Amino acid sequence: MMYRIAKLVLVLLTICSSSAQNKSDKKPNIVLLFADDISARELPIYGSSVWSKPIKSGGKDINSSNKAYRAFTPNLDRLAKEGCFIETTFAATICGPSRAMMMTGRYAHLHKWWHNKDKGKNPKGKNGWDLFESSPHTIAHVAKKGGYASFWAGKTQMNISGFPFDEGCFTPGEGSYNKAIHTTDFRLEKKKGDKKIYNADTGKPLPFKSYVQSGWYWKPHVQLMNHPDSKQKMEWWPNNKTSEKEFGLNTYGPDVELKFTFDFMERKAKEDKPFFIYHTSHLGHDAFDFFYPNSQNKWPGTPKIHWDGKKYIRQEPNITGDNGVYDTHNSITEQGIHHHVNYLDYQVWQYLNKFKELGIENNTIFIFCADNATSGYGKSSPVSQKGTHVPFIIYAPTLNITKHGKQKVLANISDVLPTIADIAGVKIPSDYEINGESLLPFLTTDRKEHRQWIYGYHMDKTIIRGNLVLKGGNGKWYDVSKTPNDLISFPEIRDWSKVTEAHRKQRDELKKIIPKYDLHATAHDAPKGGYGKVAPLEIK
Repeated sequence: MMYRIAKLVLVLLTICSSSAQNKSDKKPNIVLLFADDISARELPIYGSSVWSKPIKSGGKDINSSNKAYRAFTPNLDRLAKEGCFIETTFAATICGPSRAMMMTGRYAHLHKWWHNKDKGKNPKGKNGWDLFESSPHTIAHVAKKGGYASFWAGKTQMNISGFPFDEGCFTPGEGSYNKAIHTTDFRLEKKKGDKKIYNADTGKPLPFKSYVQSGWYWKPHVQLMNHPDSKQKMEWWPNNKTSEKEFGLNTYGPDVELKFTFDFMERKAKEDKPFFIYHTSHLGHDAFDFFYPNSQNKWPGTPKIHWDGKKYIRQEPNITGDNGVYDTHNSITEQGIHHHVNYLDYQVWQYLNKFKELGIENNTIFIFCADNATSGYGKSSPVSQKGTHVPFIIYAPTLNITKHGKQKVLANISDVLPTIADIAGVKIPSDYEINGESLLPFLTTDRKEHRQWIYGYHMDKTIIRGNLVLKGGNGKWYDVSKTPNDLISFPEIRDWSKVTEAHRKQRDELKKIIPKYDLHATAHDAPKGGYGKVAPLEIK
């Protein structure tokens, strides 16, 4: 009898051990929250002495040390301390090229997205070489090869047709930038033969400069891709009686994105399938404020939230009116980028709660970063690193990372793709050029350095730095051996005899690197015939 009991216990222990082993071998979920137009200095964890204040479009004095305009990010702060954050991460200076860098792991000398309105011709002679054509091993392809279900939420700013994401929720919906749709009239548009910009909500021309846009914050243009309840691949939302009844002035685009993202996560968790979330939030980006159509301030208010020390409490918006005349009943915040950063922290808190609810909090990697610097401060600026310096936080309990808190190393957003490939067990062909470097060896070992240099660009201007010197797109060199309080006021090097030999040596090393990527003048467009056949991705 005792023998049978002992044997039974042994069998049970073996089963439990096997189950635990299988669980630990399960690929971790990955959530990448890619914010819009947010400099590293806007996050308190970076310790800058200045940040951006609410300011009208065209304003020059955007710097502030006023704590009333300081973002409050308890959840991002916690993830940065329990995980880690990179002191100096580079992107490109503006969104399109940065998103190209993120999605391909490559620089513009390959994908040819030099600027939003400066893209190299494709091999067929037309403008705009789609990323999945110039760089067929995108972040979506890597995730798919690694066995991940994938979801793209938020901003796209590109042709989405060739990316193998399984589902998506886009705000604004695809192709709605200058088209009337049946769900909302929150849109700035041009009329044929007229150079003026019109507010479709009022039918009146704008009295100040702006750009054509569909609403992505309040009463947004929302389009679903491949949702299981949809009747077609791309479908406008609201798409049924219940959602049509709920949709209106109080509908906030970032909330809609998260609702459908969580719906996807729940379904995949039930299927026991790892997922990759590519959440390209609009939060941080300026926009026309339809509730205050005469205001030129950059950042429309968000729903009000309050952190009580343990949880967020969100106040339900109460907005009434129509045709440009609205009453928010003091139910949303004032304008300002700090409120956008606060709301991102609220969404991070929601993500963490959802992970816990689904039982995946210890097997999910969370990455937070941004595409370029803050509008009005550094966005589209080639000066020093004003346009390229973005936040980067990674929280990965499943990786048992060896790095915690601030890491005084260099990183680039192109590093995300090879990092995900490493995590997913995907091998990128050796003859397929990737400019990013996987962060995994740095995060999980005793390595002190990640990269020796990082690169950004602004059209034809190169921005490159090491740990001692930086060459700005303005052609000036800076001593970056010490980080100033405002993260940007590096002393310009005018006399190289007054810096160390190590500074001069690094300058010479960077000068040798620049010609490989500085091809705007000599190889602006795609080569005829493209890059030829590309070897497929493989599983390691």
